[in-house]
Amino acid sequence: MPEITQHSFVIAVPDLQKSAAFYRDVLGFRIDTIPDPGWLFYRSGACTIMAGECPDALPPSQLGDHAYFAYLQVSDVDTLHETVRAAGTPICKTLRDEAWQMREFGLVTPDGHKIMFGTPVFPAAATATAAPEA
Repeated sequence: MPEITQHSFVIAVPDLQKSAAFYRDVLGFRIDTIPDPGWLFYRSGACTIMAGECPDALPPSQLGDHAYFAYLQVSDVDTLHETVRAAGTPICKTLRDEAWQMREFGLVTPDGHKIMFGTPVFPAAATATAAPEA
């Protein structure tokens, strides 16, 4: 099978400008315009979110747990968590270390989409260095 070399997400949003402001101002994404006026691309690192304005689409908040569309690994989940909390962003999963060795939290965008963010954590035994042999 061919290898996946890039990942992008496609989301429907009721208000493209409100959505873009959140991704830019709270999450730090760059907003790129494209030739189609009903679309914007939000970019951060290797992640692209293609947002299409669909004011009549079913709101993601009505999808329950299926409103999650992404799990994004970041270098410092604690700093990001503080940033989104300070901005008043709704948190749908509290920041915590999980058994699968990720420190993570979930948020809800102004559009009602849910995103998980995580940073790998490693057990103390795995990061400790062995004492030199005598």
